[in-house]
Amino acid sequence: MTKQKQHQNLSQSRDGGYTIIESLVAMIVVSVLMIAIAPVMAFSVATRVQARRVELATQAARTYIDALRTGAIKPNDPTINGFPIQAAAAPSPTNPQGQKNLYCVNFDETAACNSSKDFFVQGSWQNQANPTDPTTTGYELTVRVYRADGFTGAPMTTVQQSVANSALGNPQAPVVVMQTEIPPTTKGDASAYRSLCARTPTGCQ
Repeated sequence: MTKQKQHQNLSQSRDGGYTIIESLVAMIVVSVLMIAIAPVMAFSVATRVQARRVELATQAARTYIDALRTGAIKPNDPTINGFPIQAAAAPSPTNPQGQKNLYCVNFDETAACNSSKDFFVQGSWQNQANPTDPTTTGYELTVRVYRADGFTGAPMTTVQQSVANSALGNPQAPVVVMQTEIPPTTKGDASAYRSLCARTPTGCQ
């Protein structure tokens, strides 16, 4: 009777030991899987954040372009920020509020334009005739949209970043770069195509 109890207690002790080992193995397996999956999950979240940022930057660029087409923003107007300039260089990394070639699009409705939800739009116009007032002939417009929180003193660039492999992106690089044609705003029947033909030597023949 005593031998049977000892054998039963020994069997229970062995079963308990195997349970602890199995638990440790399960914890190790789960830990390895979490370590392998965590970077993928973090990159996925960062990519979604960057994609949303690109969407907002595109909206800011289109708002800026529409304002130029309707005449709400006029080129070479020194009284407001955001008029297009011929120099297509990257903006200065300091004091973006004082630069006349940057137009703030404020999405968080605060007084300052410096949060991660705000953008600075840089427009540069080009016309071979180089008129004093490009609105009379129309012009080609290049628009770059920068993050407002990217002006931290580091050099700004003009090369657009990629959404696919940039994760949260480079704060000093433009989120969106767009090119379009702005027709003459002084003529009601003008169009971007007619403006381009008028500025082309062959006249779009």
